[in-house]
Amino acid sequence: MQSRATTQWEGDLMSGKGKTSAGSGTFRDLNLSWKARTEGAASNTTPEELLASAHASCFSMALSHALAQGGHAPKRLDTTCTVEFGPKQGGGFEVKSSSLGVRGQVPGVDQAAFQKAGEGAKTGCPISSALKIQMSVKATLQ
Repeated sequence: MQSRATTQWEGDLMSGKGKTSAGSGTFRDLNLSWKARTEGAASNTTPEELLASAHASCFSMALSHALAQGGHAPKRLDTTCTVEFGPKQGGGFEVKSSSLGVRGQVPGVDQAAFQKAGEGAKTGCPISSALKIQMSVKATLQ
């Protein structure tokens, strides 16, 4: 299975702009700019926002699978991922961290078991494996 996205960029980094689209057609022509990436800009996305979405989605799937394998399929998982982007020491920019937070409704599971499952999903999620940055997870059972 392969996934594809395309981006068209016009101009230099600082004043240029671009658009990105998913090969599946689920999103088309999302606006990109350096200003959006470093300062935020309405109606623009960033690579880090897309990464956060990918990480939250992948983690949710991994956690759901692990819980179900243990006999406790979740009723609901609400996952938030915050990806931090900023200047790096020595110049340039970097993705610094990815922080996951999940609230779950999981019958038959206590808080300790839910946190343990969250930690396992953090390391078992393929997007987590692709990232070589500091990561954290906070799992809260509802």
